[in-house]
Amino acid sequence: MRFSFRPTEGAFYELFTKAAQNLVRGTELLNELALPGVDVQSVSERLTEVEHDSDQLTHELYQKINSSFITPFDREDIYRLGSQLDDVMDHLEAVGSLLYLYGLTRLPSLPREMHELIAVLDEQAKLTADAMPRLRSMKALEDYWIECNRLENNGDRAYRMLLVRLFSGEYDALTVLKMKEVADELEAACDAFEHVANTVETIAVKES
Repeated sequence: MRFSFRPTEGAFYELFTKAAQNLVRGTELLNELALPGVDVQSVSERLTEVEHDSDQLTHELYQKINSSFITPFDREDIYRLGSQLDDVMDHLEAVGSLLYLYGLTRLPSLPREMHELIAVLDEQAKLTADAMPRLRSMKALEDYWIECNRLENNGDRAYRMLLVRLFSGEYDALTVLKMKEVADELEAACDAFEHVANTVETIAVKES
């Protein structure tokens, strides 16, 4: 029988789980932007509220690390995972803010490829939220990081096709510049989800 001197106290796992649940809330709000007659300002403001809540969770996590004599796994990995979850939320909030501030939702429709990127993010968020509680046991996590990496590849393809669409001449130059900035944030969010998955893989390997 393998013994562990790591504590099983659940505060760290609860904070990771809450942070991941906020990512699901974030992608759900981005999906609202595709609805007809949506109040874009309201969606953007709610995304900012979720982002502020995620910042608070990250602050609580850091305080917990600094006040704990022994942690469930390496402190550096806890810092890294908490920071990476917060990074994803920052990118999601930036997407909503830019769409609102640039007035892009007033276009007849956003590019299909942009909706495809948001759909990928939604899948990644749900996958991540489902995986975080399993950190406690470190079991059944491999499928998570494999699928999250596959989704990131899908996001890369959608991002490249979005760039092709933007530079096709369909949109005026100013709109292209605005949408390119939004596209970059969407792609960065996809990458950030993969970074979370890679860190979970690293932790699982160390703790196995």
